[in-house]
Amino acid sequence: MPQDGKKSPKTLKQRGNMMNRAEDTESTDDTPTCLSGQTKTSSSRDLTQEEQGRFKTERVLVSEFKQIKLEKEARKNWDLFYKRNATNFFKDRHWTTREFEELKECREFESQKLVLLEAGCGVGNCLFPLLEDDLNIFVYACDFSPRAVEFVKQNPLYCPERCCAFQCDLTKDDLTGNVPEGSVDVVTLIFVLSAVHPEKMKLALENINKVLKPGGVVLFRDYGLHDHAMLRFKAGSKLGENFYVRQDGTRSYFFSKEHLAQLFKEAGFVSVVNDYVLRETVNKKEGLCVQRVFLQSKFTKAALPQVS
Repeated sequence: MPQDGKKSPKTLKQRGNMMNRAEDTESTDDTPTCLSGQTKTSSSRDLTQEEQGRFKTERVLVSEFKQIKLEKEARKNWDLFYKRNATNFFKDRHWTTREFEELKECREFESQKLVLLEAGCGVGNCLFPLLEDDLNIFVYACDFSPRAVEFVKQNPLYCPERCCAFQCDLTKDDLTGNVPEGSVDVVTLIFVLSAVHPEKMKLALENINKVLKPGGVVLFRDYGLHDHAMLRFKAGSKLGENFYVRQDGTRSYFFSKEHLAQLFKEAGFVSVVNDYVLRETVNKKEGLCVQRVFLQSKFTKAALPQVS
C-alpha cells in the first residue's frame, strides 16, 4: 500500500470486482447488516413497474461464439474464482441444519450412521459445519473445481475416515466411480444447479439419482426468479431465459418453482416441498434494501415397489 495510506487504483479495482461478485451470490445472505426475516411462499415476489420494463427491453443475448467459449471454460473460470478468493469468499453455512431439519430427522433409528453427498462442496463451507455438528455422519463431497477440492483436503478438519472429497463434473463424470450406487441417504444441492448450463441440468440430477437410496432425499436451495442478483445484471450479460454471466465468466440461472419441479420429475424424483423463500436484507449504513428470492425444496427418489 502507498505510504499516504491511499489504495492503489489496481487494489480499488480488485476490491470493486470482488464486491460486485459478492452481491451476485448468496454470500450476502450470510452477512447482512440487518435482516427483516424471511417468508416461505408459493409465489415469487412481484416486480415493480420499472423492473418489469427492464425485463421487457432486455432481449439481446450474448453471442453464440462467446456462449460456446463460456461453456468450454466453465471449470477454468470456477478454478480461477477459487484461486483469487481461496477460502475467504463464502462464510461457513451454519444455517444448514436449521433450515433443513431432515438432516437430523431422516434416520430410521438414532444411532444410524448417515451417508451424505454434498454435490458442489466448494471449499467446505457447508461440509465442515455438518461434520462438526453431527459426529455420526459420513460425507462424500465433490466439486467442479479441482482447486476447491484441494482446499477441502487441506482443511485441518478433513478426515478420510469421515469424508471423501473428489473432483467431478456432475453433467458428465459418473458419480458411481467414487460413490457406491444406491448408498447415499441425503444429497445437499445448495447454490450449485444454478451454475450448470440449463441444457445439462437434467444430466446432473440423473447422475445424483444413481447414488441415492430409494426413498433418499435431495435438499435443495438456490436462486429464485426475480432475486436481487438477477436484477443487477447489466446489458450484455444475458445468455438465455433467466440465465446470465457474471464479469468473471461464472454463470447463474434463476429458477421458477414450476421449472425446478419439472426438472426433478424428469430425472426420477418426487417433489415433497418446493417453496420460494423471500428475504429482505437491509443495509442501514448504506440505506439499501435488497430483495432476495431463493428456492428451498425437498425431493425424494421413488422407493422400490414392494415385491408381493
